[in-house]
Amino acid sequence: MSEPEGSRKNKSSLSTDLAHLYQFKLPLLLKSLLIGVLTGLLIVTFRLLLHQTEAWRFDILNRLRHAGFSAYLLWTFLLIAVGLLLGLAVHYFPLVRGSGIPQVKGVMVRQLEMKWFPEILVKFFGGLTALGFGMSMGREGPSIQLGSFVGEGILSFSKKPHLERKFLITSGAAAGLAAAFNAPLAGVIFVLEELHKTISPLMLMCAMGASVAADLVAGQFFGLKPIFDFHTIDLLPLRYYPHILVLGVIIAFSGDLFKRLLYLGQDLYVKLRIPRVLRPLAPLILSFFIGMQFFEITGGGHEMIESLVMDISAPLQTLILLLVMKVLLTVFCYGSGTPGGIFLPLLLIGALTGHIYGCILVDLGFIEPHYILNLMVLGMAAQFTSIVRAPVTGSILILEMCGNLNHLSGIVWVCLVSYAVSELLKSRPVYDVLLERLIQRNPTIVQDDSRKVILEIPVSVHSFLEHKKIREIPWPEDTLVVGIRRGEQDQIPKGSTEIVPGDLLLILVSESRAAEVKMPLLAMGTESDTRETNHHDKRTVR
Repeated sequence: MSEPEGSRKNKSSLSTDLAHLYQFKLPLLLKSLLIGVLTGLLIVTFRLLLHQTEAWRFDILNRLRHAGFSAYLLWTFLLIAVGLLLGLAVHYFPLVRGSGIPQVKGVMVRQLEMKWFPEILVKFFGGLTALGFGMSMGREGPSIQLGSFVGEGILSFSKKPHLERKFLITSGAAAGLAAAFNAPLAGVIFVLEELHKTISPLMLMCAMGASVAADLVAGQFFGLKPIFDFHTIDLLPLRYYPHILVLGVIIAFSGDLFKRLLYLGQDLYVKLRIPRVLRPLAPLILSFFIGMQFFEITGGGHEMIESLVMDISAPLQTLILLLVMKVLLTVFCYGSGTPGGIFLPLLLIGALTGHIYGCILVDLGFIEPHYILNLMVLGMAAQFTSIVRAPVTGSILILEMCGNLNHLSGIVWVCLVSYAVSELLKSRPVYDVLLERLIQRNPTIVQDDSRKVILEIPVSVHSFLEHKKIREIPWPEDTLVVGIRRGEQDQIPKGSTEIVPGDLLLILVSESRAAEVKMPLLAMGTESDTRETNHHDKRTVR
């Protein structure tokens, strides 16, 4: 059966657009660099204001300790007013809830559609307010989403937004993480490993350009240095590596427990039937007044990680208490849906777990006390891996944050063990689950339109697609192969075109079905047998 004339014209036009996109990379790179600069300036402003609000909150808490009942009452009313404003913000703008990373993932798989303005303002000031008043959440999730908003803003001026969307939004997300943590390489790896789960040369170029640009901007204000100073930590001897493997197993279980508690915290607000606008009140008030006795466990936890590095002599009972309080406070705060992430809190939880494990080993006479710091660093990497299920990002992120390559071997080992045990526990990536829960409870935010998007599917050696002709493949329904990127050349495919390893297939699909078919298509390009993943929705492209 021959293709209709209109279909052939649309396919030819789209192929021309694709050729233009992939051959003329400089304009796309320049847009990515611009996004990196703008995101860097935005996140620098966010971090500077957070620093000021942190100092302001510390001063206020000191004053309240010596104030009377009327001062406490006044601050309680202020917190109630702030909580109501946050509640109204997340009620009317549901895509700014929580960290924002699940929402960015939803945009990447075409399940959600962001409106960059005014959501960028709501996320910025909502995150600043929640973190500034001491809620146990981090700055990295908001930073990633703010960067994606910048990418969407630049995208709105693009002549071909349907082709450039994933590149520009991805660039913004990478730049956001880079500027938040002074970690440009981690920003690149995160968006590829967690948001896309595949590597495209063009995507890599855009993410790298934006991430490095954002890091340079942030470096003008915070210096080109790691955010944690771990240079003085000694190299962990090889004879202690069995302890690393045990730590990876322990943290895999603790990470799974943390995720279960996180979901339980969300369910608690629903089961109690607390209105959305009232949910931030209790965690906001609780966080503020807990800060009067345990200031360092409120907010993201950056200061407490630094204090643990400076003093490793804290009593074991105190460390366990701080760990339990940090976990429960983070779960309580995040469950309310207030803007804020979990990166920094989970890193602190990992650092405390590693510290506690190290103290036990010291008490048993297995290691010397100064190696506790090594276990803290390894605990941070393992905790990130077990919760986010992104071992490469976890390894690179902690190395960049610490600025010490001496930890490389140990970090790789502990991340691999944590990942493997989490896999055995069937502990799903936290952001995948949070995205599903967001969509299930807010079906009105799911986009439903007829726009078309392009999926990039790499072809690996020994995959199902290798050396097959286009017409021989049972493609998912309503998909169309419109281009093949082979090296530096682009081809317009025909039914007789043979697919070879190394090809990058450009597949047209409706935006509403992109999330459904992306993983089966990726499986066809990377796995040797995809019959079970593609036994439904099959058709042959002629």
